[in-house]
Amino acid sequence: MSEIKSYRDLVVWQKGIELVKQAYQVTAQFPESKKYGLVSQMRRAAVSIPSNIAEGQARQHPGEFRHFLFITLGSIAELETQIIVSRDLNFLSGELAQKLLDNLFELQKMTRVLASRLPK
Repeated sequence: MSEIKSYRDLVVWQKGIELVKQAYQVTAQFPESKKYGLVSQMRRAAVSIPSNIAEGQARQHPGEFRHFLFITLGSIAELETQIIVSRDLNFLSGELAQKLLDNLFELQKMTRVLASRLPK
């Protein structure tokens, strides 16, 4: 396993960036009236996922990194809820919502594993 020198080396961070791109792409298709509500919330929640991973890793202390990973898990839950609401309001197709949720669940698992492997 190669040494992690930066948060950019973390696959979980890289997948978080991909999820941000997906969130921006799908929300661009939402009704204009949702631009400052649901769209803004979803984009903020998505961006906070890799942002918190980056901030935590950059602090160079396992305890702080773990803390930021738990914040990341909160953002994942927030975005999951928003995706479900978007699907239920027919802003997202069931298929597209499931694809986003699958990616989100993968990120959630990776974040949990990473947090559990950090020294206490």
